[in-house]
Amino acid sequence: MLNQKYESMKKIILSLIVATIGICGAIKAQKPAPVLSDKAGWHKIAETTVDFNKERDEVSVLISDKFAFLKFKVLDASINLTKMEVYFENNEKQDIGINMPLKPEGESRIIELKGGERSIKKIAFEYKTISNNKDEKAKVQIWGSKTNSDKL
Repeated sequence: MLNQKYESMKKIILSLIVATIGICGAIKAQKPAPVLSDKAGWHKIAETTVDFNKERDEVSVLISDKFAFLKFKVLDASINLTKMEVYFENNEKQDIGINMPLKPEGESRIIELKGGERSIKKIAFEYKTISNNKDEKAKVQIWGSKTNSDKL
């Protein structure tokens, strides 16, 4: 009886450890970068590491979140960026088809947001990982450009 309780307790603890590791991995994967500067120009909005398991990621945009243009930068491994959805603070959404392979140290084209500089709540993007011999994961950065046209 005591041995059964011990085995049951062991399974519960092991399950909690596995769940904690999974949650920590999910939290670590998305790193929203709060943009504190309101200066015109390019600012890193978010950075995440993508892998071969899922092919959709979502990042939140925090604080000074008004941007007119977006672009993606890729480090470490290649991906094929297929599309993205930009969710604005006013609950509107813009779907953008991209279909662009990005190699390490590469950038996407500059993507113009409809309506000029707008407040972004979050960005979801879909991609296909391009296999490589080293099973490297790609680090993806999202950059936004502020024009400050509303302050002229």
